[in-house]
Amino acid sequence: MPQSRLIRTSLVFAAVAILALFAQGQATDSAYAPANSCAACHRAIWDTYRQTGMGRAFSLPSPQTVTIGTYYHKPSDSHFTILDRGGRYYQRRHQLGTAGGETNVFEKSIDYVMGSGNHARTFLHRTPRGTLVELPLGWYAEDGGTLAMNPGYDASDHEDFRRPISYECMFCHNGYPRIPSGHDQPFAEPVYLDPVPQGIDCQRCHGPGARHAAIAGKAGAEAGAIRAAIINPARLPRERREEVCVQCHLETTSFPLPNSILRYDRGPFSYKPGEPLGASWLFFDHARGAGRDDKFEIVNAVYRMRKSRCYLESKGRLECGSCHDPHAVPRGEQARRHYDAACRQCHAAASTRHPAELRADRDCAACHMPKRRTEDVVHSLATDHLIQRRSPANATALRAERHERGATAYRGEVVRYETGKSAPDSEHELYTALAQVIERSNLPGGIPRLRAALAQSPNARAEFHLGLAEALNAAGQLTEAMAFYRQAAQRSPRSAFVMRKLGIALRQSGRLDEALQVLEAARGLAASDPVGWHELGLLHRARGEFGLARAAFEKAIALDPDRPEPHGNLGALLLASGDPDRAGAALREAIRIQPDYSDAHDNLANLLAAAGDFPQARAHFEIALRLRPSDARTHYNFAMALGRARLIDEARQQLESAVRADPAFLEARLVLADLLVATQQPQAAIPHLREAVRLDPASSRAQLGLGIALASSGDSNAAVPHLRKAATSTEPPIRDAALQILRQLGVPQ
Repeated sequence: MPQSRLIRTSLVFAAVAILALFAQGQATDSAYAPANSCAACHRAIWDTYRQTGMGRAFSLPSPQTVTIGTYYHKPSDSHFTILDRGGRYYQRRHQLGTAGGETNVFEKSIDYVMGSGNHARTFLHRTPRGTLVELPLGWYAEDGGTLAMNPGYDASDHEDFRRPISYECMFCHNGYPRIPSGHDQPFAEPVYLDPVPQGIDCQRCHGPGARHAAIAGKAGAEAGAIRAAIINPARLPRERREEVCVQCHLETTSFPLPNSILRYDRGPFSYKPGEPLGASWLFFDHARGAGRDDKFEIVNAVYRMRKSRCYLESKGRLECGSCHDPHAVPRGEQARRHYDAACRQCHAAASTRHPAELRADRDCAACHMPKRRTEDVVHSLATDHLIQRRSPANATALRAERHERGATAYRGEVVRYETGKSAPDSEHELYTALAQVIERSNLPGGIPRLRAALAQSPNARAEFHLGLAEALNAAGQLTEAMAFYRQAAQRSPRSAFVMRKLGIALRQSGRLDEALQVLEAARGLAASDPVGWHELGLLHRARGEFGLARAAFEKAIALDPDRPEPHGNLGALLLASGDPDRAGAALREAIRIQPDYSDAHDNLANLLAAAGDFPQARAHFEIALRLRPSDARTHYNFAMALGRARLIDEARQQLESAVRADPAFLEARLVLADLLVATQQPQAAIPHLREAVRLDPASSRAQLGLGIALASSGDSNAAVPHLRKAATSTEPPIRDAALQILRQLGVPQ
């Protein structure tokens, strides 16, 4: 036998042996093989694919993927540092205290790196509970490599070390991970079992490969049987072939809308190439003419391409594979020639209207598909797949990060975005109606639409009823929402998430006994859920069961010590219970975890003020008000501390701010009026006292204050009726003061 043939035969036998090893056990059509199974028989493709962005999309940290450095983020006044400690990488955050020393120090290990580095890399931490958390500081390829905040973090109130990596995020940024039993259900917490895959593998596009590997590993296997056991996207119908790319490269928007909804009867990683994508995922978009028609974001290559005249007029001939080889990425001059050749398939040089010097083999994409700065990842430039005659002006200029939340969020109709032809869908209207309200994009139109869809679908799943309940609650219609919360719980009584939502709604509506039964049931379904324990603590506190509330908060902390709310609420509970030392420790820990936790700053400020440490109290009040400038209660608390410190003018200013923030804040109006009267400004006090009487005519304190202010202003006749009402008070100090003033005015008793 010739040596070359012997070598080839040996390689085949080696490949078969390796595949047989991989395929040990029973292989099924839906089973995935180990990610490196393909390398044995497809080494050349495997090696080039591993160099693509998809192949490098998820990895362990290394000197090549982690950049050591520091970054100061001004909006949150935080310093971030990436550290290397003997080959282990960490991300650290600290702030500077009033004395200049470090405070609120927080750090987490970097356990994974998400992103190929073509545009960016995001660093992830894996918690002891198996969840993944995005760390706030990321790396961008621009300018040779730079550190900056991750998308969505360039704000004073960013998510810091608390943004979870969802299944939707992992779906497109890595191979399919293994997840615990039950965690493939709707609303389940995203938990990842070891080993976590390292990059998107071949099976993302070719489907589960265990059966293919098993057949290939058998001696004498026929080539046809081997090929039939795996999906080859090139042989799929055009729509199904395109959807292999669409699954991750469409994203109509990364801002809340929603962009897509995973069907509730499908698991997070259940889509397989060759299936209609719409059987797993439904996509949605802004309404045409709503000001979002020309949005350009980091992951909308397919979305932009489908708007192109080239695509529309090709009638299906232009597709992702026309330009892109998923197994390899050309670079440099080779890339220019490759993409120019794709354009020349339809646009021969002689037929273009360009000047002669541009008709030669030039860089078509540089002008007609320019790199632009994306709206959602402002530190990245990406190729705009909308093929256009001229490049937009200032396409690469650095822009401020755009946030869509609160007043800046999209409020309008949400429309279906079809990715391809699908079978008739009995739930089409249910999902489309749900899309209107799931991110509150279209509550006014979506609530009646979803209500009508449910009326026509008596067997609709619990998730649709829960969606309507949440929408009604968000619209301030809690009474109406309760019926749909109950419907959801009846249809999905084994869902801890659904039961917890019902329990929270019951607490909000004041039905505390029933809420306790429901939240206890939710706890029984998910005993290790820290959110459930925290909600149980809030309920016990509302019921006046402070010992049980404390125990529930402490359990939530034990299950997830990095969640700030249980620390903050435990601190508030301990403060109210007269345990200032432990309260201070809990509140400081809440602030260490989340430096922009305004309630914790407010409570800690009150604690410090009561302890006589006014300078530190002032610092925390000012932080709380910087974070939440319209919070009436914090303005009021600060005013009371300023008053005790004899800073009367500042106290008056804070009380005025409290009243502006909440005109119905009766106590703030009364204290402000008292202060004005005490500083010889009764005329200024009268409007506040009249409003206080209007807000609560039965308030003897308001009646007395108004009587005193009117009398002090020389209007005794107007003062008398209010003083008479105050004189009937059941509170002796108010009654006695009113009677004394009436005697001074000479009014018969």
